[in-house]
Amino acid sequence: MTDVSAARAALDRGRPVVLVIPPAVEQADAIWELVPPAIPALVVCLDHTTAAEWAARAPVSLRVHAVTSLGRAVPLLKETPVDVVAGAPQDLAALAAKSVLKLDAIRTVVLAWPEGFPGTEPAGALDTLLAETRNALRLVLSWNPAALRDFLERHAHRAEVVGTLPVDANGKPLGPLGPARYLVTPVGRRAAAVREAVDALRATRPVVWHGGDVPGTTGDVVLCSALPTRAQFAALAKLGRPVLLLTPAQLPYARTLAAPLTVVPLADAADRALGRLESLRARVGGLIERGEVDTELAALTPLFERYDAAEVAAALLALRREGDGEKPELQGAAAPSWVKVFVGVGKKDGAAAKDLVGALIREAGLAREDLGRIELRETFSLVDVASHAVDQAIQRLAGTTIRGRRVQARRER
Repeated sequence: MTDVSAARAALDRGRPVVLVIPPAVEQADAIWELVPPAIPALVVCLDHTTAAEWAARAPVSLRVHAVTSLGRAVPLLKETPVDVVAGAPQDLAALAAKSVLKLDAIRTVVLAWPEGFPGTEPAGALDTLLAETRNALRLVLSWNPAALRDFLERHAHRAEVVGTLPVDANGKPLGPLGPARYLVTPVGRRAAAVREAVDALRATRPVVWHGGDVPGTTGDVVLCSALPTRAQFAALAKLGRPVLLLTPAQLPYARTLAAPLTVVPLADAADRALGRLESLRARVGGLIERGEVDTELAALTPLFERYDAAEVAAALLALRREGDGEKPELQGAAAPSWVKVFVGVGKKDGAAAKDLVGALIREAGLAREDLGRIELRETFSLVDVASHAVDQAIQRLAGTTIRGRRVQARRER
């Protein structure tokens, strides 16, 4: 019995269903078979962008409206009957409060990856929707049902889980399958992001996977413009180290597939990173590497659709300065004393000074002002590091990879 038929059977028995699916709309096409036409349904999703994706992927037999603007949704829903309304919890609750969305008429509620809801959903909006649609069939899409135990207990009690859970025979979560790189980019910019990644990685034989069957062709770079399942990721990894193009909300899922998962350093961004404010940028990079900004990234996704990510970051920094009057301290710092650090990668490995600077800042957590002169030799490099940061640089840099080579680091003898 397929996942869809198993889910259909459970829904026919009046049971809530949890369908185990990666957090990508393109992976969830099968759910349209579970949403019959002419019977009102809701798709509750993360934000405007995801709502628009649901509408774009819907079959022509269904009339689906994505709530991306309350001003546009109100007259449309009053005048035009639709089969499915897709939107974020707060938008759907606002339409219900205006009596535009008749919740008592809803017969199916699809909760699309509620793992991403808590950081962005206003308190009470989702509870209101689910309380007023208590008689509707519940279909929960989840990539990690174990993380939703309390949520399912409240909103989909005794749900039947359909699909392959990411756990082993003992019920323990499956570990990452291998290394990968990633770029955070909106779905609408995937084509441009593919070109940028090819340029940044200097690929001459790129393989671009848009979903579906994994090709047998190998290349020097494997770019995934769609989000893979575990099985697809394993197959793609056999072709080469995958590069995942992700939305912010997909990062936690990607970390269950791949480790280490490292960002692709776009060339122009890397060059701009070597400026006077490197200390601040290093702190920001540390937060990103530790995965402590997933909620903030999800909240900023609508801005990434309208503006370049660099402009959003600059605007947030400007707001911070306006709020506390803080000015970067660029003058008056005491000159540090330097210690030479031996790094076991050199010219023959294709390494450049910016590769060493990037590794010491991103991997070792050093500030730009902690780095001095860099001497590139044929088989190794010597880096002047501020004395107070030497131990940190050696401990964190040792074992990392630069230009595909695992490096050694120690004080120069």
